[in-house]
Amino acid sequence: MAAFVETLLDKFHERTPIRAGSLIVTVFGDAVVPRGGILSLASLHEIMRAFRISDTLVRTALSRLVSDGWFERWKLGRNSYYRLTPQGREAFAQATLRIYVDPPQDWHGSFDLLLLENAQDRTMLKVELAGAGYGALGTDLMIAASATIGDGNSFLRLSAVPADLPTARRLVERAWPLAEIESRYERFIDTYSGTLSALERGVGFTNLDALLVRILLIHDYRRAVLKDPLLPAQLLPKPWAGASARTLCGTIYKTLLPASEQWIDTHAQDDKGPLPEADKGFGERFRSISIAAKVKAV
Repeated sequence: MAAFVETLLDKFHERTPIRAGSLIVTVFGDAVVPRGGILSLASLHEIMRAFRISDTLVRTALSRLVSDGWFERWKLGRNSYYRLTPQGREAFAQATLRIYVDPPQDWHGSFDLLLLENAQDRTMLKVELAGAGYGALGTDLMIAASATIGDGNSFLRLSAVPADLPTARRLVERAWPLAEIESRYERFIDTYSGTLSALERGVGFTNLDALLVRILLIHDYRRAVLKDPLLPAQLLPKPWAGASARTLCGTIYKTLLPASEQWIDTHAQDDKGPLPEADKGFGERFRSISIAAKVKAV
């Protein structure tokens, strides 16, 4: 195993407790769903052992994921198979748009304001709105750079045009914890900048190494980007660590993709045999990011 992969695994295991279930969801969302969505338990064990996660911990995590409605499980003979439930697929489909698709670059000049009313569970509504990219200007007032949800009976919708761009940026600073969001991206950059340097130096790695780094990369980037409202660049501080983190993530991802997919081709199995080819949308991930040179696993 390449030294830079060992370093990332060491850092992963420094986190306690190890959330095996969350990592399993990343494995499925990133690598399995685009290729039919079904994976054998034996294939999952092989991947998770490479992450230094025991079979016992994997089985415990899977049982919890099944009980919580994220996965469904069935057996054929002595073999077990798993796939995300519709609930799990929908959750990761929403995450996919935030992880792999280019964020908005242009702002049309007005904010979408939602004045909350008649909400039986206002706390849950605010959590839902925050997940859709809204920030809070007050107890009952939510703001977004553009409308990302439809009309509803729980709020009044208004449109607000700030006097100028500095005013708009001050509203953004009040509504979202930009320093906290940026610190997540800075930690991601600190973790993975050495990985990119190793790849640029031509350090050798195996197909399995490529898959492990790819999964860890998305697992950690997901933790940062899902807390980010993905505001247009005009409204953000300059420089913004989120932009650098995205470039770093996309560059490493696209560099390792061929080798990691080769491992899946030759090792991963579903209930019919080797996994099918990835769907058409898979090739659109990090579309705007180009890599200067291709590397090949040893």
